[in-house]
Amino acid sequence: MTPSEQKRFDTLYLRHQRALKLQRYADKTIDVYSRAVRRLAGHYDCVPDRLSVEQLEEYFSRLVDSHSWSTVKIDRNGLQFFWERVLHKDWSWVDIIKPPQIRSLPDILTVPEVERLIASARKLHYRVFVLTTYSMGLRLSETLSLTVADIDSTRGQVHIRRGKGHKDRFVPMPSITCRGLRALWSSHRNPVLLFPSVAGSAEQIRRATTHIDPGSAQRAVRLMLADCGVKKRSRSIRCATASRPTSSSRASACDTSRPCSVTAVQTPRRSTLS
Repeated sequence: MTPSEQKRFDTLYLRHQRALKLQRYADKTIDVYSRAVRRLAGHYDCVPDRLSVEQLEEYFSRLVDSHSWSTVKIDRNGLQFFWERVLHKDWSWVDIIKPPQIRSLPDILTVPEVERLIASARKLHYRVFVLTTYSMGLRLSETLSLTVADIDSTRGQVHIRRGKGHKDRFVPMPSITCRGLRALWSSHRNPVLLFPSVAGSAEQIRRATTHIDPGSAQRAVRLMLADCGVKKRSRSIRCATASRPTSSSRASACDTSRPCSVTAVQTPRRSTLS
């Protein structure tokens, strides 16, 4: 692009990001929708508003060959927003690209498989991470973002803040999960985070202001699945369990010498993490 074209693209790009922000899109959505515009502009090395339908068809044809349908769908939605909200032009996406409707079912982990998965964790923070996620049915980001203030051990529940759709909710907390979180917090005593970044010394972990990297947690779970012999796929932690999240009073989440049993739900015995 020439300097003048680059300046015009930068103006449209900033308008696109501002429009996404004003529509209250999540930060991750803003990032991937913005990337879709950058990818298209980089492919043709021009400002996207001058592209024809034929060029868009050619672009998506190449994208289908090089990327997953999930990426194709995200780019289509991001460009549709750009065309309609920034360029104020009609976007006939059905005529350009229509990703297939894929309806997949989650892999179901049985209770013994969950026990083996938790027992295979070699580090306390990953053991408690998996226990917390599965026992309460949380998303990966929801578990990692938990803070000390979110835990109400007296009522046996956890406050999930800004979950999917920016919605808060309360989730019942099994007693074994409460004990596991208490043991994890006692190991680092970070005043805010339950799963602080583990990079650095003990003092750096205690003062950390960011949680464990989601990618690191995903890789750890994949290694744990391989170690415990579970063959079912798990891109992150988004596997379903064969029964509703439960807990046990017989096993300790911080005991690395035996697997954690999963039986009847019980009320936590203590009222605080400390």
